[in-house]
Amino acid sequence: MENLSETFTEAAILMLVGMGFVFAFLGLLIIAIGLLAKFASQFPETAPATNKISTGRAANNEIPAGVVAAITTAVTQYRKNNVKN
Repeated sequence: MENLSETFTEAAILMLVGMGFVFAFLGLLIIAIGLLAKFASQFPETAPATNKISTGRAANNEIPAGVVAAITTAVTQYRKNNVKN
């Protein structure tokens, strides 16, 4: 069995090397994102074309009374069945 201090030394070195790699990777990632942002800013974003899809509802955007009644009944029934005392 190896000496305990040698094992801890090896573990600490391995930890520091791993942390160094992670730090370097994150640093490179930040630099790459910054460069990509500068590159992308050269191409202004165009507004996407919107297709109007008919939903079959009236233009006033009111919810029909039957739908409101059904939702109200469902919520009331849920609250009645799932009351926590």
